[in-house]
Amino acid sequence: MKIQMVDLKGQYEKIKTEVDAGIQDCINNTAFINGPAVKEFQQDFEKYLNVKHVIPCANGTDALQIAMMALDLKPGDEVICPAFTYVATAEVIGLLGLVPVMVDVNEDTFDIQLDNLEQYLTPNTKAIVPVHLYGQSADMEKILEFAEKHNLFVIEDNAQAIGSDYTFSDGTVKKTGTIGHIGCTSFFPSKNLGCYGDGGALMTNDDEIALKIRMIANHGQEKKYHHKVLGCNSRLDTIQAAVLKVKLTRLDEYSAARNKMADYYDEHLAGISEITVPERAKNSTHVFHQYTLKVKNGKRNELQKYLAEKNIPSMVYYPLPLYKQEAFQQYVENGFSLPVTEKLCSEVISLPVHTEFDQQVLDYIISEIKNYFNS
Repeated sequence: MKIQMVDLKGQYEKIKTEVDAGIQDCINNTAFINGPAVKEFQQDFEKYLNVKHVIPCANGTDALQIAMMALDLKPGDEVICPAFTYVATAEVIGLLGLVPVMVDVNEDTFDIQLDNLEQYLTPNTKAIVPVHLYGQSADMEKILEFAEKHNLFVIEDNAQAIGSDYTFSDGTVKKTGTIGHIGCTSFFPSKNLGCYGDGGALMTNDDEIALKIRMIANHGQEKKYHHKVLGCNSRLDTIQAAVLKVKLTRLDEYSAARNKMADYYDEHLAGISEITVPERAKNSTHVFHQYTLKVKNGKRNELQKYLAEKNIPSMVYYPLPLYKQEAFQQYVENGFSLPVTEKLCSEVISLPVHTEFDQQVLDYIISEIKNYFNS
C-alpha cells in the first residue's frame, strides 16, 4: 500500500456520489462562472464561520493580495509577518510595492512572536499578518490588542487552520479567519477544506471592506462596465464551489479524524527523547493541517532519509527562512537572523496526517520512527 501525505483519492471515494452529482449539475447547466453553487457555498461558509461576508476568489495568494489592496495599503507601507511561513504570505506584500517586515515565531506553537514586537514598528507600519500555522490559531487576543494600540490592520492568513476555534479570555469563541479585519484562506486540494483545483476566499465582518473586496476581485467594478478602482480578475469556479459545498458539510468530521491521528502519534512518540511532538495552544483548537515534529541533535535530515527508504513520505515546512530566500534579500540587512526561525527550519518535519488513514499504516510509521532512534 502506497502511503500518502494526504489521501485525496480515498477521501473522494467516500463522497463520490455527491461530488459527481454537483459537478454534473454545473456541466448540465453550463454555469461555469458565478453559477448557483458559488453563491450557495458562500452562504454555507458564512453560516459555518459565523461571519457576515465570505468573498470567494481564485486562490489563497489572490486572497492575501486583494486583502491588502482593499485596505488601501500604499507602496512603501510596512507589513509585519512571520519569517517562518509559506512564501505567499510575504510575496504579495512585495508584489504590491509594500515592505515585508519579517519577525520571529514562538518555538512551541510556531505562531508569530509578540514579545518585543515594538522594535519593528516605524511610522510606515500599517498592518500585521498572523499566520495560523499547521492548524491552530495564533494568539489573536494579544495580536488585536497590539494592533489596536498601534493602529494596525490585522489580516489573518488562515490557509492552514480552517475550522479552528479561538477562545478569548472572556470565553468568547470565534473561528480563525473571522477575528481580524480580513481573513484569507486557500482551497488548494491538500488543505483541510480543499477543492479539486485552485480556490480561495476572504472573510470579513466589515460591510465597507467586503464591498471593496468584491469590487477588487471583479475588475474594480461595483456594477458592470463601471470601474471605481483598479482591481483584478479572481473568482472561484462553479465546479470547485460544488466540490467545496459537499466537503464543507464534513469539515468538522475531517478535523476530528486528523485529531484522532495526532492523538495516536502523540501517545506513541512522546517517549522518544530526541523528538518533540506538537504543542497545542491552550486557547485554540487544532485541526492538524500538518502534524509537525521537532527533531533534536541535527538528526532531522537523517530521519527523513530513513523514512523515505521505508516508503514513508514526510515534508519539511519550511527548510529556509523567508529572509534567506533570494527574492527577499532587498528587504533585510546582511547578517539578519531570527534564532527561533532558523532553529525550526533545521528541526521540523511533518508526518502524514489526513482523514482516511489505516491503523496498520499508522502503526508502521510509528514503529519505523522508533526503530530509527533505537538503532
